Amino acid sequence: MLKKILEFGHMVRFSHSLFAMPFALGSMWVAANGFRDMSAGETARIVLLILLCMVTARNSAMSFNRIADADIDAKNPRTAGRHLPAGRLNKKSVVAFLVVNGILFVACAFMFNPLAGCLALPVWLLLLSYSYWKRFSWLCHWFLGFAIGMSPLGAWIAIRGEFALFPIFLLVILMLWMGGFDIIYATQDEEVDRQMGLHSVPARFGRKRSLLIALWSHIAMLALCVAFGFVWNMGAAWWAITALMTAAILYIHLFRKSDDLDAMNRDFFLANVAVSVLVMIGLVVWIIMGGDVNALY
Repeated sequence: MLKKILEFGHMVRFSHSLFAMPFALGSMWVAANGFRDMSAGETARIVLLILLCMVTARNSAMSFNRIADADIDAKNPRTAGRHLPAGRLNKKSVVAFLVVNGILFVACAFMFNPLAGCLALPVWLLLLSYSYWKRFSWLCHWFLGFAIGMSPLGAWIAIRGEFALFPIFLLVILMLWMGGFDIIYATQDEEVDRQMGLHSVPARFGRKRSLLIALWSHIAMLALCVAFGFVWNMGAAWWAITALMTAAILYIHLFRKSDDLDAMNRDFFLANVAVSVLVMIGLVVWIIMGGDVNALY
């Protein structure tokens, strides 16, 4: 049983939850105004439910991706060892895992407010749909970023029961960030994607131009971070964090010279975690230093 649980955890790359979770937790912190007016019990309930929503949503998206791409993965030497092509898990068990996580996601969303509950199923289906974008559009990288970027907006709606510009800014920042990095990651499959008729930026534009497109996606993300800081007067901590994010982007695009797959995966993981955690720290510090969510309206 433990081995099977570990296999599912590895299949969905549970550790990669760190890419979006800090954005969601930072948005949650701001939406709840630092939990200043909530009891410890209510705070614990909200945090637990948001974590459950994050985990079950990502588990659903990743398991559906493995089901949808099983035949494609089997033909790609880089992905042939994944759980379904390699027979480490069977399709029936992965479908069951998908359904259980989907039910839990929707159920947890309904525990917040009517808007969160009503949006849960459409959002869940939208998350699953990203697996098919590569079949017809090279914009798939930014759609993946959009799917991941919905996490801070979802956390906001879960607590406040309404849309707002603040978390939408966070959504677009995360979309541009993850879209750019997914392009970098996809350069590994440039030739395979072309051979199988799949649409990706590397397959369409080639590796050199793709890396330039990824850079511009990240420059746009930094520009939004600057606008974010000015619009909501985020303070000195946000500017320091924006500078650190700029340094991380410069490293990835200008100073990381190795084409080794393991080095690329390691740098990809660390840079994403670093930026996500930095954004969360910036949001948390803003509230601690006197920022007030009510002033955002």
